[in-house]
Amino acid sequence: MTDASNPLLQPSSLPYGLPDYARIRPEHYLPAFRAAFAEQLGEVARITMVRSMPTFENTIEALERSGELLDRVAHAFYTVSSADATPEIQAVDEQLAPLMAAHTDAITLDGALYWRVRLVHEQRDSLDLDAEQGYLVERRFREMTHAGAALDDEAKAHLTLLNQQLSTLSNTFERNLLNDTNDLAVVFDSASELDGLSAGELSAAARAAQSRGLDGKLLVSLPLFTGHPYLAQLRDRDARRRIMDASRSRASRDNADDNRPVLREIVRLRAERAALLGYESHAAYVTADETAKTPDAVERMLRALAAPSARNARAERAALQAIVDGTEAEPFEIEAHDWAFYTERVRAATYDIDTSALRPWFEAERVLQDGVFFAATRLYGVTFQERPDLAAYHPGARVFEVFNADGSALGLYVLDLYTRDSKRGGAWMNPIVSQSRLRGTAPVVVNNLNVPEPGDGEPTLLTLDEVTTLFHEFGHALHGLFAVVTYPHFSGTNVYRDFVEFPSQVNEMWILWPEVLDNYARHHKAGEPLDPAIVDRLRATETFDQGHATSEYLAAAWLDQAWHRVGADADVDDVAAFEAAALADIGLNDPVVPTRYSSTYFAHVFSGGYSAGYYSYIWSEVLDADTVDWFRENGGLTRENGDRFRNRLLGVGGSKDPLEAYRDFRGRDAEIAPLLKRRGLED
Repeated sequence: MTDASNPLLQPSSLPYGLPDYARIRPEHYLPAFRAAFAEQLGEVARITMVRSMPTFENTIEALERSGELLDRVAHAFYTVSSADATPEIQAVDEQLAPLMAAHTDAITLDGALYWRVRLVHEQRDSLDLDAEQGYLVERRFREMTHAGAALDDEAKAHLTLLNQQLSTLSNTFERNLLNDTNDLAVVFDSASELDGLSAGELSAAARAAQSRGLDGKLLVSLPLFTGHPYLAQLRDRDARRRIMDASRSRASRDNADDNRPVLREIVRLRAERAALLGYESHAAYVTADETAKTPDAVERMLRALAAPSARNARAERAALQAIVDGTEAEPFEIEAHDWAFYTERVRAATYDIDTSALRPWFEAERVLQDGVFFAATRLYGVTFQERPDLAAYHPGARVFEVFNADGSALGLYVLDLYTRDSKRGGAWMNPIVSQSRLRGTAPVVVNNLNVPEPGDGEPTLLTLDEVTTLFHEFGHALHGLFAVVTYPHFSGTNVYRDFVEFPSQVNEMWILWPEVLDNYARHHKAGEPLDPAIVDRLRATETFDQGHATSEYLAAAWLDQAWHRVGADADVDDVAAFEAAALADIGLNDPVVPTRYSSTYFAHVFSGGYSAGYYSYIWSEVLDADTVDWFRENGGLTRENGDRFRNRLLGVGGSKDPLEAYRDFRGRDAEIAPLLKRRGLED
């Protein structure tokens, strides 16, 4: 294959450097990666062969200029491999995983390069550097040291082998999970079994079944987390049980897609790598370069929240049991698959709200245009124009051009809303092109969700949870769009892992903000707004069921910590027993409130970037809740407030210590009281 025939090896001619996916084929990726690896290694070699002493320009900035082709190819590929992982793409991913790990190590562990970076770091106070340049020197030195650049050659060789093995295993974990999740999608014979679902949900189940050749059946696919949105609506208890059992058994069925041996080996190798790098555990290694700094700091927070959360969950369970005992002809003990259904009964009895009945007011296009985009326009002045002339990586992904308030071009936003068998579970944001003044690039970001697609002619009506997810992921997108930095190392959401969820969580505040809600929450047929009394009751339920919600999250966060606090010599042979012991240790071993993710489908930590870092959501929520209070105290949805948040926090990307950026925005450190109030955990 010649360079000219591979569209990945040429800069894209499309606006904003959007990859020309219409021309890119699976067979283009590996040759492009190999060419990009070679190019960057040559660029780094030219840095280390410079005869003159290291300077910021000939070492740090030169390193930032390197790898532009690799970044372009990698962003294009990993966008596809997560959202449209066809068998051909999976095959590429399997071959690529160890190659990418080896390439990263070849640069990060390069002794000559590290020597030059270290010398610049030692001289940084005497150099004429601006704030971003100074922080870049600090971060480059810290990250290379943290990654093992100071090790001797023998240790580096061992480390490189470990990293390649881990990369391959993480890829295997994700592939197994995708395969088994698809295999475990629950097939129903008739709509009567799914009594409680709307016409749109039934049509989505019929469409999903038809796509697999199961005409006349209904197929319910599984989301990434343990539960399922339909559990709140299904009246048939056996249908609820079947869905929950399928969900909890993923990748743990003694078949070819069993992730138990995979994750045990991942845990062992991560612990071995941490020991090689001088840390007592993988959790200690990870948190050392986050805002938390130590696993003990994470543990203190999780334990402080676990006890009141479990207490509240027990009280919520008693209320559910009372409903069952008082209304069912043959009462039974509440089980995990019953929780969501009877929670809605309690919500209806206590607050006179049926959240499933609200879906006609949450039509997806209106939520997007008149909710998500509307709030961003009011707050930041940005506007959105769909670009049907620009093709993304899949026909279901839509492209929007984003403009600043003055009409200047900002970047592209891609939305991929619907679920499909080739898309991994969950919801996420990732960059396709990252902004950098040095490279002259503008941002292109994508949001992926997994909303079931209804049949032709049926509207897409979202649950309140799906509305929340869309606002949340768009908060990440705004972070990626608004960051304005010189150096690509700091672009977009390239911040500490335990800070990255903060902007996305903040963006959730606008869901029930009066002027936003009134603009998008209109009945998809009649057009009338939600009854103000219902809105008031919705706001009154903000702490409702928070014992359950917080407990299931904390259980997963602690499970992540437990796996990654084991030492290199630990031998865990029973995954289920390890989970049970870990959850008992923190007092969250209630079988009616299962962990949000069990180990075999905990993609965040075994195939994503959150290993020993799933605590980040609650850690970031301290900042989020404190920020929401600031917005309320300062007039809410105003351009002045938006500009402050954009310029002082979102706009700096990773070019500033995140807690310093927060203090610059807020005027002080965050306080935990707003979080405790939000989650109903106050004494």
